[in-house]
Amino acid sequence: MPSGQGAGTNPIHNKKPKAAKKELDEDDKAYQAKLQADKKAREELAKKAGGKGPLNTGGQGIKKSGKKK
Repeated sequence: MPSGQGAGTNPIHNKKPKAAKKELDEDDKAYQAKLQADKKAREELAKKAGGKGPLNTGGQGIKKSGKKK
């Protein structure tokens, strides 16, 4: 066994078969459009919120969840 060559490193044998193209019906097309719209909306929100700093600046100190008696 030659050194440096792992099993199955021949690129000819490692090719995956091509995926068959699927025909999309109207429901699939609408779903894909909805996913793209949601992704675009998330990116817009992330861009809008990205310029701001942290909401808690540390001036309040450590917040405690309940009062001690």
